[in-house]
Amino acid sequence: MRPERQHQNWRSEAGSRLWLSGLIAAMQHAEQPEVRRQPVAPEILDALRAQLALTASCRPSQISTLRH
Repeated sequence: MRPERQHQNWRSEAGSRLWLSGLIAAMQHAEQPEVRRQPVAPEILDALRAQLALTASCRPSQISTLRH
């Protein structure tokens, strides 16, 4: 799905529920012991650290929302 399409989905209540349901399913999957034991690729950890280092006003989702 293209990023701008994802942001349109976020604007609706149904889109927010769908996103939240996906997040919950991913968290439930990630909490399983067999999944937790798997190593995470260093590039994924680096990307996560970089994303978390951004201030809220600099995150891509916030920037594209401001353009519309």
